[in-house]
Amino acid sequence: MDALPLDMSHPAVREYLSLVRLQVLTPLSLLINIATIVVCAAVVNPSIGGVSKLHPTSISPNPAVIAVYLGVIFVGQIGYCLLLVIANKAETKNALVKGVGLSLVFSNVVMALWAIAWVMQWFLFSTILQGILVILLLYSNIALLVYHPPTSSRPFDTALIHAPLRFFLILPLFILFPLCLFVTLGLSFTPTVPGSPRDYSKWHAWTGFGVVLGTNLLGLIVVLLRRDIVCCVAATWVCVSIWSYRPKPSPVYITVIIFTVLFPLALITSFIHSRFYGQGRVVLPPGDAHPGLYAHTNGADRSQGGNEIDSERVPREIDGDWA
Repeated sequence: MDALPLDMSHPAVREYLSLVRLQVLTPLSLLINIATIVVCAAVVNPSIGGVSKLHPTSISPNPAVIAVYLGVIFVGQIGYCLLLVIANKAETKNALVKGVGLSLVFSNVVMALWAIAWVMQWFLFSTILQGILVILLLYSNIALLVYHPPTSSRPFDTALIHAPLRFFLILPLFILFPLCLFVTLGLSFTPTVPGSPRDYSKWHAWTGFGVVLGTNLLGLIVVLLRRDIVCCVAATWVCVSIWSYRPKPSPVYITVIIFTVLFPLALITSFIHSRFYGQGRVVLPPGDAHPGLYAHTNGADRSQGGNEIDSERVPREIDGDWA
């Protein structure tokens, strides 16, 4: 068979092939992720939630709340896959190919492998997988924000690229990686009737407090500086998943309750500050005539030439007497 009459080294051809590769691999990886999570959560015994109940920690989340969170991630990725097919703007294609690329494909595969490792109770392996997942998603999110930032002119890029990737990042960064690390390091307690340990020191309460305080402070800074609605919703969701699952030591429980209130409040405060105090100075359009600021020096009559404006102008002082 003769070789294809294509120059494979041409940038346009390589970009097209990269887009086609993503159109095939991204839905396939998403399907693998969804199927694996569903099987590990509903079919096998113990399930993902069952293993979490066997090894409770001071930061263990509510499995039902996390399941809904995962459902939102999957819906967002379905929209992302649709955008891969219908995208026609060069900026959108660049964000998909160069901003995200194969990192989302690898993230879905890693998440599926984590589900298998978790139900098999290979906790060290599951912790390593969560660390890899954080690195992959952090890389793609930083690349998007730096090289392909969201703009109001491309709302679908913001809703179907930036939002799903950021929502996906919050889950392992704020809860799954710390949870796996706690179980791996033995920072869990043995469930007793009615569920809480008899010895309070075995809760590892202050370690859990440090983790939830650090991660939520990071999220709060992002919400304040960037007015990030997605980060606000995702971080609040994780806080709800933690305090809605009992038992919880008081330092952890009170901290996540406080941050559940602080995240929406910080977002509203940031928008108010931007609206009333972030306008900056008024900049006059370049090249336009501003007769209130300049005086004609050569005495040219505006009536001559209609729209003609003198090329030489000097600033005119404003009289201090306004009466």
